[in-house]
Amino acid sequence: MEMLRRSSVFAAEVFDRSPTDKELVSQAKALCRDYIHSRLNRAGIGWSKPEHGLAASGGTLGEVSTVLLWLGDELEYLRPNIYRNVARQLNITVASEGVVSDAFLAVAADIFSTGVTWGKVVSLYAVAGALAVDCVRHGHPAMVHTIVDCMGEFVRKSLTSWLKRRGGWVRRT
Repeated sequence: MEMLRRSSVFAAEVFDRSPTDKELVSQAKALCRDYIHSRLNRAGIGWSKPEHGLAASGGTLGEVSTVLLWLGDELEYLRPNIYRNVARQLNITVASEGVVSDAFLAVAADIFSTGVTWGKVVSLYAVAGALAVDCVRHGHPAMVHTIVDCMGEFVRKSLTSWLKRRGGWVRRT
């Protein structure tokens, strides 16, 4: 009987646990890389493809990526002026890692200043994708990594507790 109780406790710890902050940040960054890759491809910009994009690889996080890309498409279609030429709208040059990082984090803080919703999360990914396109077009492809890292930083500082309350990026059943 004790063995059964212990195995039930172990199973609950493994299967029912909330994702850790580190897992949520890692997933957010993977989703961001996938989103940016999609936007660079759509813009016709040659870019090295990740070995396997999340959306193409399937799996639960792949399904999240597919939905995120679809919702981003819808958002960008509805509000094209917001999600194009982001660097120009922010009046920044994309040659400096600090400038790109500060601008992205400022936009993120502004988007979430009145609370967190899934729609705002999608909007932040759309901004990341558009800013990455601007960076690559202006000859600064290394800034893509800065944007991905900034997404991770913002999620770590501002979204992990919200994501945990909703079961993470991938709701466990």
